[in-house]
Amino acid sequence: MNSNPMRLLHTHTALLVRRILLLYVVMALCRAVFYICNHALIGPLPASEWWGLVCGALKFDTVSILYANAAYVLMALVPLHLRERGWWQGIMFWYYVVVNAAAVALNMADAIYFRYTQKRFTADEIFFADNDNSLQLAAKFACENWPVVIAGIALIAFLAWGYRRRTEPEALFAGAWYYIVSTLVLLAATALTVGGIRGGFTKMTRPITLSNATLYTADNARATLILSNPFCVLRTAGSAAAIRYEHYFDEAQLDAIYSPVHRPAYHPQAINGDSTAFALRDTTGLAADTTATATATATAAGSMARRNVVIFIMESFSAEHSALLRPELYADKEQKGYTPFLDSLMRQGYTFRRMYANGKRSIQALPAVWSSIPSFKTPFVLMPQSLAPTYPLPAILAGEGYRTLFFCGSDRGSMGFGAYANAAGITESYSREDYEKEHGRGGFDGYWGIWDEEFMQYMGEVLGRTPQPFFASMFTLTSHHPFVIPDRYEGRFPEGLTKNHRCVAYTDNAFRLFCERFGDEPWFRNTLFVFVADHVSSEKFSEAFLRSPSDYHIFGFMYAPGSRLHGEYAGVTSQIDIMPTLLGLLGYDRPYFAFGRDLFNEPAAAPAAVNYDNNIYQAITDRYLVRFDEQHIRDIYAVDDIRLEDNLAGKVAADDTERYLKALIQSYYSHIENKTYTVDDTLPQGTDNR
Repeated sequence: MNSNPMRLLHTHTALLVRRILLLYVVMALCRAVFYICNHALIGPLPASEWWGLVCGALKFDTVSILYANAAYVLMALVPLHLRERGWWQGIMFWYYVVVNAAAVALNMADAIYFRYTQKRFTADEIFFADNDNSLQLAAKFACENWPVVIAGIALIAFLAWGYRRRTEPEALFAGAWYYIVSTLVLLAATALTVGGIRGGFTKMTRPITLSNATLYTADNARATLILSNPFCVLRTAGSAAAIRYEHYFDEAQLDAIYSPVHRPAYHPQAINGDSTAFALRDTTGLAADTTATATATATAAGSMARRNVVIFIMESFSAEHSALLRPELYADKEQKGYTPFLDSLMRQGYTFRRMYANGKRSIQALPAVWSSIPSFKTPFVLMPQSLAPTYPLPAILAGEGYRTLFFCGSDRGSMGFGAYANAAGITESYSREDYEKEHGRGGFDGYWGIWDEEFMQYMGEVLGRTPQPFFASMFTLTSHHPFVIPDRYEGRFPEGLTKNHRCVAYTDNAFRLFCERFGDEPWFRNTLFVFVADHVSSEKFSEAFLRSPSDYHIFGFMYAPGSRLHGEYAGVTSQIDIMPTLLGLLGYDRPYFAFGRDLFNEPAAAPAAVNYDNNIYQAITDRYLVRFDEQHIRDIYAVDDIRLEDNLAGKVAADDTERYLKALIQSYYSHIENKTYTVDDTLPQGTDNR
């Protein structure tokens, strides 16, 4: 076997690289065909976005290519001499051509399909293409779009020609070195393939999703241009089945029971800011002895008009951490909670005693808080339908003249947060890279991003130079595994009863330092602050938090310096109620889309927090935890039955709760299926429809 190093270009590795590069060329040509077919829908490509679009396209093409060709990479680099055999070369050739021809076909189908649905071809089209006339329809589309078919055939022929099957590779090394070097190359290629499929190599990188396309452009149509197949199909294969749902009611019945369309009707005396107590009645069918009541005064709709809005989304801030929210957990303990500052701030603000998360993952929190869209079987942002137009809180406020900002101390684009921020209408995002440009690299925690204290201080600095009014949101990081705090604070905070308590105490102190530094600044005094956790901590010490409903019980409160927004809400609330409640306080009087309720102005809505737990829907009401299996109420437990031992199903009335759950689930998946998250008569962002 020839081992002449001058024949490097004919080695297995060189051939593999050349053939992978050929795929990038083909994918780029597929994207060009897609744009030519859909330029009227996508619109012109601004020169200022070209670089971002190219970078995004390369990232998604990398994932598509590696998804489809991982097995080919393995066959090309397997450290055995059989790869020089003719039959092995033949298998590789046909795998390469057939699999990548399918990828080309998917992209060509996208070029046609997008015109009708304005979404990329994904797994749901494959799994649900079960009509008897599917082949006939495909043939019809092919005839009507013959130029696209010809383009696809030409690209597949180009792939086969460019492969050059007759080239016979020769080993660069002989003997034992052949196996050693080949194994090292295979390991390196495996690592690169895994990193490419995930979208990066850092600790904070998660497998990229369709919504990551909005990191490179805020325009949803241009985001779809960045995407490519087979990524769209393979990445959504697990979520395609989520669109199967029961149709319990006809459309008229459904709208009468539950609708996510809100049409505010605020009264002049409310907009003037009269102090009011709001009584909310139990409409769940599980009647409580007393109604849930806003127990102290709360400013009415419109009294917060033109205030800045800042939402802190706090990593893993369980209600269990707070002696104010769960005093019974600390009655016999020397340490009275781990959030003394936030507890004191709750006493000065308006506290939601029973705020529940709508999910258990950080990726589910942002759409719940900003868009009032929960996640059930599949996180909303992982569903291909999430790329459809929305009009969430940041976009609404941007249309009202607010600057919109998002702060997260992790790497830019990590965990999908920045992508969803772009999609939600946030125009300015600040990450670890931005912090380090101004303050150097000393604030990095070594794992996730910038320490909470340093990044909160940086956020305050940015807000201090931002024109008002503004909407800003920060996602904290430190109260998370591996549960570390800065060395300078060693011994400063109590070790606590869980691994996370010391980190929670550190972040609580970071909030204290933030308020001490910026509390007297005009922008701070003119801000409505919202504090809410993303989900319950993985680290728990009390038995109650091991099970529902407490394992969804989180921090949730508002603080508006110098206002009459004081007291507490004793009823059940959840993350999806934040957006409607804020819009009510700000006096927003146009129609909007939200699955939650305005707690102060929509008392007729059912006071229940709904989530999807261990493959079953559950509603948390004032008195009960109700579990629903999509057909029947399966379990009912009193909320204080922490061991869930006494199933009350059949013993207490639950008809109204079952009806409400059915309506909510049907409405949710109906809107997901149809990709409708706006109100029909709501005009585009920035348009005055008054």
